[in-house]
Formats: sequence, C-alpha cells, structure tokens
Amino acid sequence: MELILENISKRMPPIDDSIASRGIRPARPSGERRNSAYRRGIHRAIALFACLSIGLITSPSYADDDDEIAARVLAAETALEEQDYRVAAAEYRRAAELSSDAEIAKAATRVAYSYAFNDDALIAAKRWVELAPDDDEAALYVAQLYLRVGEIRASRRSFEALLEKGDQPVEERLLALIPILSREDPTNGYELMRQLARPHSKSVFAQYAVAVMALQAGDTETAAERALEAIKIDPEWVKPHLLYARTKLLSGDEEGAIDYTSRLVGDDPDPDPEARLELAIMLVSAGRDDDALSQVNQILLEQPYRTDALRLMAIINFRLKHLDAARDDFEDLLESGNYRMDALYYLGRIADLDADQDGAVRYYSQVTSGSNAVLSQSRAAGILVEQGSPDQALAHLSRFAEINPGFAVEMLRSKAQLLASMDRHDEALDEYDRVVAYRPDDQEIHLGRAALLLRMDRLDDAIAQYRHAVERWPESAITLNALGYTLADRTDKYTEAAKLIRKALDMSPNSPAIMDSWGWVLYRQGKNEEALEVLEPAYEQFPDPEIVGHIVEVLRALNRHDEADEKLAEAILMFPENEYLDRLSGAEKPETP
Repeated sequence: MELILENISKRMPPIDDSIASRGIRPARPSGERRNSAYRRGIHRAIALFACLSIGLITSPSYADDDDEIAARVLAAETALEEQDYRVAAAEYRRAAELSSDAEIAKAATRVAYSYAFNDDALIAAKRWVELAPDDDEAALYVAQLYLRVGEIRASRRSFEALLEKGDQPVEERLLALIPILSREDPTNGYELMRQLARPHSKSVFAQYAVAVMALQAGDTETAAERALEAIKIDPEWVKPHLLYARTKLLSGDEEGAIDYTSRLVGDDPDPDPEARLELAIMLVSAGRDDDALSQVNQILLEQPYRTDALRLMAIINFRLKHLDAARDDFEDLLESGNYRMDALYYLGRIADLDADQDGAVRYYSQVTSGSNAVLSQSRAAGILVEQGSPDQALAHLSRFAEINPGFAVEMLRSKAQLLASMDRHDEALDEYDRVVAYRPDDQEIHLGRAALLLRMDRLDDAIAQYRHAVERWPESAITLNALGYTLADRTDKYTEAAKLIRKALDMSPNSPAIMDSWGWVLYRQGKNEEALEVLEPAYEQFPDPEIVGHIVEVLRALNRHDEADEKLAEAILMFPENEYLDRLSGAEKPETP
C-alpha cells in the first residue's frame, strides 16, 4: 500500500495553515499541477503493486482487503482523470471505510471536501478521526462538515472539543473561528457561533464574534446589539465600534455610518488606522471616492507599509478610471506578496480594458483562489475564443479544474456557458447535465440549463425545467420571474405569467429585470399605457437593450412611432451590435388604425 499512499499525498497537498492556533485551522485544501502521462503511469503502478502485494501477505482476508482498497483507490484516481468527481469521491470513501490507514481516510476526506460531496466527506472524516483521534485536522474537517450538512449540534460539540485544546481562553479563540465559519452557510454559521459563545456572555471577544456572524447572516439588528454589548465591556477596542458603524451602513443609514466612523477618527488625537480604513471603505460605498482617497493617503503617509491601504487606493484609482495609477499600485501590491489574487485580477482587468488580450490572459490565468477565480478563468477562456482558439479555451478551463479541484464544478459550468456562447448547444447541455448531477441544489444551474434549452428552441423542455425550479424554490423571485417571463414572451399563458411575475415583484419591487417582465406581460395583455409606466423607470434604473427594445415595441403599439424611432436610434448607438435592436430596426411599423 505504500505506493498508493505516496500517490495520494501527491494529489492532495497539506491543509492550509493560515490560522496557526492549535486545533483551529481552516480545512481548505487546494490542488496542484501534475502531468497526465505521469498520473497514468502512477495508476498502472498502483494496480501492479496491488497485484504483487497480495502474494506478500500471509492472511487471505487481509490480501483481499488490501486488493480491494488498491482497486478502489485506482478507480478513484481514474475517475478524477476523467473528471467524474462523484465517482472519485465515492470510491475514495469506500477505500477509507475498508482501510485501517489514516492516510487513505485523509485523502478520501480531502477529495470529497474539495468537490463538495459533503456526505462522502463526512463519512471519510469520521473514519479519519477513528483512526487518528489526536489529529486536529481530522477533527476540524468533521466539525466543518457537520456544519455544512446542517447538523449544528454535532458541529458545536466538535468545535467545543477543538477550542478546549488551545492555550488561550476559549472565548478569545472564538475569533479564530470567524474566517472558518465565514466560508459556510451564513445562517448556520451565525447559529453555531451563537451557541458556542453562549457560556461567555461577559466576554468582549464572544460578543464581537457573534456580532460579526450575525451581520454576515443579514441580521443587522442583532449585530448592532452585540456590537454595543462588546463596546460596553471594552470601550477602547476599536473593532466593535467599526462593526457597529457597518451595521448602520448595511441598514441603509449611510450618513449615520460615515458620521459615527468620522467621529472615531476625529475625536482621537492618534486615530487607529483601522478606523481610517473603514471610513474610506464607507466613503467608497457612498460614491465619495476622492474623500476616500484622502483617508487612504493619510494612512500610507503614516504607515507606508500598510498593504491593505495600498490595495484600497489601487481599487479607488481603478474605480476613478485612473488606470495608469491603478496599474502602478497593483504592481506594487503584487510585489509585496500580499493580496496577490486581487492584484492579479485587477491587472487582468486593466490589460483587458487596454485591449492587451495576451496580458489579460496571463494575469487572469494566475487568479487561482478567492472570489474572482471563476470570473477570471471564464474571462481568460472567453478571450481565447475571441482570438480564434476555442479548443484552447476549453482546455484552459479543464486544466484549471484539474489543478484546482475546489473550482472543478464551477469550471464545468463555465465550459457549459462558453459552449453555449459558441452555439455548440448539445455539448453545452451535456456539461449542464453533469453540473446539475453534481450540484442538484444549485438554483442558478437549473435556470442556466433552462435558458440553454430556450436557445435550442426546446420550449416545452425549457418550461418544464423552469417549473421544476419553481417547485424546488417557490419563494425565489429570480425563479418565479424566469418562468413568468418565458410564459409571457413565448406562450399565450398570460394570466399564469402575470401571477408569477407579480409575486416576484412583490418580493423584489426594485428589480429592473422583474419590472421589465411585469411591463412585458402587461403589454402582452394589451395594457400598453400601464406597461410603459413600468418599463421606463426600469430602463432609467438599468439601461439594457432588452428593456429599451420592449419600450420601443410598446410605443409602436401606442402608435407613438416618432418617439419609438428616436428611442430606438439612441439605443442602437448605445448597443450597436444587439440582435434584438437590429430586428426592431428592420421591422415594419404597425399601421395606425
């Protein structure tokens, strides 16, 4: 089995150690590049070694178990090679259940966790803990996976055991959990933190930790209450003050948030740079970029080594379209070694805006983690298609998935979207089917598949897919609107369409997309004046070629042809290559009765 374990260790690198506290480290494995031919050789070596090893073991039962373990690992590695991630996770999990070696359980856990097959990962992680009860990494995986599958009590017990292992007081170590729980479902993360902090109500750290998680869960009222409790316990600690200000911002009190933070800065003869930075962020959110820049410049004047301030200055310069200054800032940030992914992403965007496609691909391709990784790789692939290299674009996405298993399913989704954009619809549908199989609870994937079916003129199948999504997510405004608009636009089921869109609009009354759908169903019902009253504000809020096209059609139905022609001409200038507007431009105007 030694060769099997060697191969496992090559596939799965050590866990991220960014939180150094004993017992609390984030379980976030990442992949590494391997040559495909090399891996195929390893596969053959594993199989050969498994066969040879049978003859070296005296007990037939042990030989049979060892043989099956080797076969399972080989099947898992082969499935990974073929990008059949579910099979890979299942085979590794079966190997872990059979084996008494913790390394196989570790590999099974990491593979299943990386591809978000949480049930397999939890089984493997629990086996890992059985085999290595003192391994904190195994225990952390179990704790996180219990949380991920919604078993909050079991997760709490696991985290409590880990928290007790450290040298620091438990309530202080709650702060180390914030970045870990922040990667999970916000509501579950908040509930878990609330339960963990319950015995420590007099601790400023516990109150602050609960406030942070409450804010992430969207409970601004509780977040504000907990932040104020933390301030009462320790008025000198600036972080609860800044969190309280942020609750004001997210509650819609923008000026109140800025005023509170400004007083924190202005009333202190030696203001905390964290407060200045938070104030700058709030000013950016309010559109006061120049004021934000002055705050950042002050921080860098006092502490020129602050790369977080340099990052914010670079982003502000980018927002202000000061691209040369932004490029210089992001290059300095990249050289510092901090915020690398942000620097690479924005340098890619700047190259993209400068029409330096090769440079853009070079930068985007290096964004291998963080919130911009999927967008970066998708854009890099899109540029390759624009350059006439569609096969290279698809290979780029596949290669990225292989190297970075945590993004593998997202890369399948990106491939589906890319294939659809190239009108390779059947291939795109195959990819969507794979993604739906891997992520059956992802609403966006179901909607993307339905939209593709519409492009393929498979209207009945598309509507069936949308109906399935509405049944699955009946309180989703996006899903209700998608089905409603399709019925309004492509069928004569206007009454049902109006009911669906009206419900969506009640949920999201300021959504331009839903306002557009409501205006369109009114038009289809012959209520043209009412339609115009909805469509025009939607277009003012979000200038979009489809919305303005709908306005043109309504104006023509009202026999206001001069206005329609003027609106269409303006729209074509704004959206010169839009097919819908081109069709309207060539369409015959209805005759005035």
